[in-house]
Amino acid sequence: MSPIAAKESGQLCQRPDCGGRYQLAERGQLYCDACGLAPVVSADGSIGDSRTSRRLPQASEGRDSAGSSGSRSSRSSTSRSSRRSVSGRLARSEAGAAAGPMVIVRGTRSPKTTRLRLGAGLVTMPSVPRPDPRSAVLKNPEVPERKRFCGNHECGARVGRSRQGRPGRTEGFCTKCGHPYSFVPKLRPGDLVKDQYRIAGCLAHGGLGWIYLAVDTAVSDRWVVLKGLLDTGDEDAMAAAISERRFLAEIEHSSIVRIYNFVEHLDPRTGSMDGYIVMEYVGGQSLKQIANARRTPEGRRDPLPVEQACAYGIEALEALAYLHGRNLLYCDFKVDNAIQQDDQLKLIDLGAVRRMGDTESPVYSTGGYQAPELIERGASVASDLYTVARTLAVMTFDFQGYTSVFADSLPDPEHIEVFREYESFYRFLVRGTDPDPEARFASAEEMAEQLTGVLREIVAVRTGQPQPAVSQLFGPERGVVDTEPLRAPADGVSRLGARSIRWRSRGNEAAPPTASPTPPVAPPDPREIGLALPLTLVDPEDSNAGFLAGLMASAPTELIIALRQAPTDSVERRLREVRARLGLTDPASGVAARARLAELREHYPGDWRVVWHHGLVSLVEGDLATAAEAFDAVYDAFPGEVAPKLALAVCAEWLGQFDNAADYYELVWACDPSHVSAAFGLARVRLTTGDRAGAVAVLESVPETSAYHTAARVAAVRARLREGPTGEDALPELLAAGHQVVLLRGAGLEPSLSEQLSCEVLGRALDWLLAEATEQPGRLRPQLRLMDVPLDETGVRKGLERSFRRLARLAPTSSERTELVEAANRFRPRTWV
Repeated sequence: MSPIAAKESGQLCQRPDCGGRYQLAERGQLYCDACGLAPVVSADGSIGDSRTSRRLPQASEGRDSAGSSGSRSSRSSTSRSSRRSVSGRLARSEAGAAAGPMVIVRGTRSPKTTRLRLGAGLVTMPSVPRPDPRSAVLKNPEVPERKRFCGNHECGARVGRSRQGRPGRTEGFCTKCGHPYSFVPKLRPGDLVKDQYRIAGCLAHGGLGWIYLAVDTAVSDRWVVLKGLLDTGDEDAMAAAISERRFLAEIEHSSIVRIYNFVEHLDPRTGSMDGYIVMEYVGGQSLKQIANARRTPEGRRDPLPVEQACAYGIEALEALAYLHGRNLLYCDFKVDNAIQQDDQLKLIDLGAVRRMGDTESPVYSTGGYQAPELIERGASVASDLYTVARTLAVMTFDFQGYTSVFADSLPDPEHIEVFREYESFYRFLVRGTDPDPEARFASAEEMAEQLTGVLREIVAVRTGQPQPAVSQLFGPERGVVDTEPLRAPADGVSRLGARSIRWRSRGNEAAPPTASPTPPVAPPDPREIGLALPLTLVDPEDSNAGFLAGLMASAPTELIIALRQAPTDSVERRLREVRARLGLTDPASGVAARARLAELREHYPGDWRVVWHHGLVSLVEGDLATAAEAFDAVYDAFPGEVAPKLALAVCAEWLGQFDNAADYYELVWACDPSHVSAAFGLARVRLTTGDRAGAVAVLESVPETSAYHTAARVAAVRARLREGPTGEDALPELLAAGHQVVLLRGAGLEPSLSEQLSCEVLGRALDWLLAEATEQPGRLRPQLRLMDVPLDETGVRKGLERSFRRLARLAPTSSERTELVEAANRFRPRTWV
């Protein structure tokens, strides 16, 4: 800080009609905390006199005051109690449970985000080059008649309109209230403002007045923008301008337009002293221009790709988080107020920015974007977040009626393709535009984190490339339940080769029996999979966070004892106890867990962690419909998280909703391959619905880096052997299964499992050979080999005999050894010796 700044900070403003004091901004400059003007510094470094500042009026064209009738919107008739997911999935009515979904109204912490380039490192955004600033100057700056309204926000009547063939007047007085209006630019090309800024022309007409392009002759002829006022008779517009000047000196962020100065200029035509904000010139295109430039071959509007819109939303939320961290509210985010230049997004209009808790200044917002509670409750963080969600909706589909019929609601997802295709995106918008401000995202950081998760999911689905990320709410899955959904029966004999053992003993020439349908693959036990679902991470602000982080006990009984030593009671301690009691098989522990959970629900009814654990308890107890409702509520609250989708997939599988289960399992697996249970679950569902090839594909997609890679390949072999194609169509699957067994054997598969798989493959091959011999006797085919034996009856029988004898040597008991030797003898081909 300079000595002059240090000396003069706190001094009374030099302007006699102000009364404010000079404050020091972050960049070292002084500004008045009342009028926002910088002091005039004389040559000796002292603060000198200046012309008296004038009150600057404004008009509200293009932006409706929250107090005006034109911007008033009613509360949405769609409440959270009636909201459904995209397809009404997992409704509680299936199990006859009581109606009424669970509602999460608050989170526990705001995730920390790290700013990335536009696109969040996930999307390559189309670059918008910075054009020659001169090309943006309007040749004939005029305000269209349809946009001319009285500047008195209590009136808002149409002014300057054509009558009886005569064009509308650009200056005059409102015929309804007598308020003066002017739509004529006050600065012309060549005018010099403050002996420093030479006007090049008009760029646009905004809600608070004309915007001019100028050259800063004192600073390397850089391009700047001067923003003036619409007319000189609006007290609210003047107040908004003063509010803007007061806050802009504090704002310095790469995604928010930078303010350089505030100057006054004498209008020689009227004699009035007009004020202008001098700000950074941001070339490029606004989101409105980018969206409007997209057209279908028929000329209709083509919405932005949803991933591109999400990238814009993440960048905007990062800028809003900065403002909220400084106790400022943006109030008027929309497609007009953000410009993309190169690969960066900037908020350009700060006219509506206000302090949090300011109940005196008028709130400026735009119909169709403003939150429904804005009129009655005023601006808040929640209302700011609402505008971002509405902007995303406007950009991603043809949102007809968003300022009228759907002024504070969303269309039914059945009619919107992007909602049907991306359920998580729809749920994100639903929470972001919830009529209840308390039910929206808790902060811009949390909203950006969830939108990033939704974007990862969309990119993964569209590109086929996983986009995993570390969750800030959930830990990793605790295990993969039922990794052998097609395992052999307990007697060690192949399930698929068992028919051969039953009927094809040595010398028996009977025909093979008719194959019975393959039974569906049963899902794992709800208790086991409930205990394997991810745990919620401990809130670092919880009073027991440090104590819980240091707990070394892992067994449920030991953990319950250790939790009694916690220094204080807290939500996290109780949740950890509930989770530990679920791990006990004693019925009394389940009753105790339910009691602890009931206490938490009574004291913390909207806490998402309590709702999640309610789902876990219900799942472990087998109440799948109630569990689905709880997990669905968590999905509503955090649409960018993987864990709720995985839990819903399990519930859907058990409820017999195989299409929903497959959708959720596939979504989780496509986005984050670390959740291997999704791959096994998707394979089970596909096998149950007859998609054997799809089940094999997903099992073989488990990467080699996974600890479950071998288990997945073993399950893929067994999936290939299930009842499927017959005749020649079955041959490729047999050969592929045998090839996989050879590869697994070479990779070090344990001998007993290797020989068991060999028995299963060879048993299925023997079934196929005998059926072929019955249906097409005497047919000759090229000699093939399956694993290391010839693919004919004699070769396969020899292979079976050898594998069963090897299994007998590895058998742990004499009874099993005897049974396996007898099986080897029965399969041995007929010989003369």
